Amino acid sequence: MRHRTRGRIPGRKASHRKAMFRNMASSLIKTVRFDKDVVGAPKVAGRIVTTTEKAKELRPYVEKLITLAKKALPYEEKARQLETSAEKNSAEWKTWREGDQWAKWVAAKSPAIAARRRAFAALRDIEAVEILFSELAPRFANRDGGYTRIVRLAKPRLGDAGERAIIAFVGENDRTRVRRAAPAVVAESETQSESPSAD
Repeated sequence: MRHRTRGRIPGRKASHRKAMFRNMASSLIKTVRFDKDVVGAPKVAGRIVTTTEKAKELRPYVEKLITLAKKALPYEEKARQLETSAEKNSAEWKTWREGDQWAKWVAAKSPAIAARRRAFAALRDIEAVEILFSELAPRFANRDGGYTRIVRLAKPRLGDAGERAIIAFVGENDRTRVRRAAPAVVAESETQSESPSAD
């Protein structure tokens, strides 16, 4: 029986499994922004290579984080409209801080900060959280789901012959489909009239 067993358990204890998926999610998110000159940098932005089973388990973990970041976008935009451009601890900033506008800014910013804290609790990486909220959430703002894609690789992993797969963010390196014009349909009566009669 399969009581209370959900998902794949890749031969690891719960703490090891959580740490592994946390690190994989951080790595996938951090590949969005990288320096090409650094040794060991990924060749393509926004993708990592792993086993198929791990990729299938990682996908909902990452997509839930992107949805969380997307939900914080309207709150951050509202808070941006209410904040002041004055330098901190200046007279103008102090009047804004003591006024009613600051309370509105705090109320608008609080849900966004809570979302960032939840994302940090899941990832435990400040840089990955920053990329998630500043780059990935606006990029997928108009998409309702399906932020990642899993593509299986033909060559198995050396050593244990495990099936490998690429997990990547969609939208950036997608191929565009070129629609070809459909061939003109010729009526049957026209083809009979054009064919030479056998006399």
